[in-house]
Amino acid sequence: MASETKIDLFDNPRPGRDYVISTDVPEFTSVCPVTGQPDFGTVSIDYCPDKYCIELKSLKFYMQSFRNRGIYYESAANEILDYLVECCKPRWMKITASFTPRGGISTEVVCDYVSKNYHGQS
Repeated sequence: MASETKIDLFDNPRPGRDYVISTDVPEFTSVCPVTGQPDFGTVSIDYCPDKYCIELKSLKFYMQSFRNRGIYYESAANEILDYLVECCKPRWMKITASFTPRGGISTEVVCDYVSKNYHGQS
């Protein structure tokens, strides 16, 4: 995983209620593993917390850990999802990674997770 950066958490202030936290990272950068050129995009994180919420400063440092890393869009989006789910164990989470056009092609990768114990709406 990209992270030597630890995601900090805090207790969900309303664990008995389903609600959505939406966070956008509009300056996500990584490097194309084929060309070595920089990739730019926005990563949107939507989740319904269970016991814990993600602290934003640590999330910022985690996202910055991709800056000089060669990784495909699809791998980055899925790796972010896997790592954040592992850290905070949400009821559900969706990652939308929208990358700026290169060569006239833009790409959006959407991946999600739903806890086996969650029976609400996502």
